[in-house]
Amino acid sequence: MKTDSPPSFIISGTSSGSGKTTVALGLMAAFKNKGFTVQPFKCGPDFIDPGLHKLVTGNISRNIDIWMCGEDYARSTFSRNLQNCDIGIVEGVMGMFDGGISSSGSLSDCLNIPGILVLDVRSMAESCAAIVKGFETFRPEVAPKGVILNRIASERHLQLITDAINENCQAEILGYLPRSVEFAIPSRHLGLLTGEESPLSKQGIEHLANTVAEYINLDRILELSRSSLSAPPQTLPIKKPCCRIGVARDKAFCFYYEDNFDILRAAGAELVFFSPLHDTQLPADLDGIYLGGGYPELYARQLSNNHLMIREIDNWIKNDGPVYAECGGFMYLTGGITDSDDRFHPLVGSFPVQSHMQKKRAALGYREVTTTSPSFFGPAGTILRGHEFHYSNIDKMPDSVNRLYDVNNATLEGYSYRNVLGGYMHLHFGYSPQVAENFIQFCKE
Repeated sequence: MKTDSPPSFIISGTSSGSGKTTVALGLMAAFKNKGFTVQPFKCGPDFIDPGLHKLVTGNISRNIDIWMCGEDYARSTFSRNLQNCDIGIVEGVMGMFDGGISSSGSLSDCLNIPGILVLDVRSMAESCAAIVKGFETFRPEVAPKGVILNRIASERHLQLITDAINENCQAEILGYLPRSVEFAIPSRHLGLLTGEESPLSKQGIEHLANTVAEYINLDRILELSRSSLSAPPQTLPIKKPCCRIGVARDKAFCFYYEDNFDILRAAGAELVFFSPLHDTQLPADLDGIYLGGGYPELYARQLSNNHLMIREIDNWIKNDGPVYAECGGFMYLTGGITDSDDRFHPLVGSFPVQSHMQKKRAALGYREVTTTSPSFFGPAGTILRGHEFHYSNIDKMPDSVNRLYDVNNATLEGYSYRNVLGGYMHLHFGYSPQVAENFIQFCKE
């Protein structure tokens, strides 16, 4: 086990679309090609980028979000997952200072790691220095240590920008990507394609890694990152498994915070993964089920046609088996999904509503929940934190269905039926890990 903290840094952008995902993936791939064991992280609640990180590095990427799980937990999961690796690379979110406490800049400060700013230089030259200078002075304590220029058009373009930044800014230019480099990741309504769908070919990853290694100074990035300090490594005390939790995981259900799995295992859960798309039976001897989010709308026909699995889930619920379902998993438990082509696909039907896909986003944002009644997460008044992002809506839920969540956006959600709790929120257990223990205790009993 390594005792020294490996070099680590965070890739931030001036805004969404600046190229930070491309640069982050390229750096991960380039350092892996150099023989480094790369531990990836993602700032914020995003599920898709971590899947791409794993595709490139071979290692599970961790979400770190200060608002959702608190500073102590953020530092703990960061230091814990840096063990036995050679370098830690964090991909930021949106612009460097967007999101307040959940911003890339705040995470850089919390983890005490240097930030590298990705700057899209299309259609500008010397003005780039004003942008970098602004990022340096806005929050000087987390000013970016370096800059990577994206979409350089020519040698003359590069020289103009380099001279302006060197003369006016503290951050050093660590390299660039030429405008001629073509590297695109397919996308859809919730963002880029997921890692499970393998949107990046081996050849594409190799091309990106080689391009980054050619145009970006990897050795200098290492030198800047060696000053990073992290909290001493901490381990989660693992209890002896005392119950089996079935977790739906396939292309339709792939949005999970990996730390939720760690917290459940530490609390005594044995996690058994199954596929509502392909399996016809639930795993044997389960005590509870966890249905996460994903893209059930893309696989609605296949899910609907898997009558045996639908029957298994329905029987489990009618026999009072505990189920926690969030977002896509919650949609799976409704009467069915009407997809974007207006085709209806019947599903489990535990909740007497249907899900309807929309062309426009239905909800996006952080959510804090206070439970209004006792549940398998704990007594009334339990506080949970998470995130909501979806393009579907449901019919008006009948008043006879209990709402357990009093949400900080002035809504009531968290629908309860028998021992099922479902809703659109993706919860992160890091803020209140006791809920995992409560869930496991409920499943045991």
